[in-house]
Amino acid sequence: MPETDLSHFVETHRKWLRPLGILERPWLILGSAPQPAIPAGILSTHARIDINNVGRTAQEMGLGRADLTVRAKKKSWAEHPHTDTKMLLWIHTVPGFALPLLLLNKPYDHIGRVRPLRRRDREAMVLQVSGVPLEGFGDLGKVTNGVAMACYGLLLGVPEVVLAGISLTKLGHSYDQLGRRRRQVDEDRAVLTALAAHPRLSTTEPELAAESGIRLWTGAA
Repeated sequence: MPETDLSHFVETHRKWLRPLGILERPWLILGSAPQPAIPAGILSTHARIDINNVGRTAQEMGLGRADLTVRAKKKSWAEHPHTDTKMLLWIHTVPGFALPLLLLNKPYDHIGRVRPLRRRDREAMVLQVSGVPLEGFGDLGKVTNGVAMACYGLLLGVPEVVLAGISLTKLGHSYDQLGRRRRQVDEDRAVLTALAAHPRLSTTEPELAAESGIRLWTGAA
């Protein structure tokens, strides 16, 4: 797969995110693995980036409104009917101008604005940041959205990306008791291992640090 020029993508997305005031702040990317490790006080300094329906867990923990939420087109809105986010980055196929119309019949509490993320751009940014080609590899040949958003933050140049609620081993999700099998583990492992030495990437999850080699976040610069 040839490398894609992402300069226009970066410029456009930085323009979208600039009004949120999160480009100069470190990011806490919150995935949906059970029992996420969220250190006390971290959200006073870090922007919270919710993955898919993990906002349900965040609300149960009293974490307030997300700075940014990314969700896949196929994710159920009924699973979390109280999305509360300053901006939704929606992985979708329709033109960007039509996304607000699609929200008209969706259940949510607050979505400040909505912007599109195209799958082709998602896969291109993962490849560019990690250097790992995933086509034909693992379950689906792509990483989970939590890992993709780690690449997104690194690509956009945010000062720090911290992973919480992301796992290569735990079953199920933090917001239900269904114990569903974790998919795309091989893809996630390949990309996270490739990024393990990145100076702007860390994790609050000791198990993920041990499995991937990513630095364990301690709060120190």
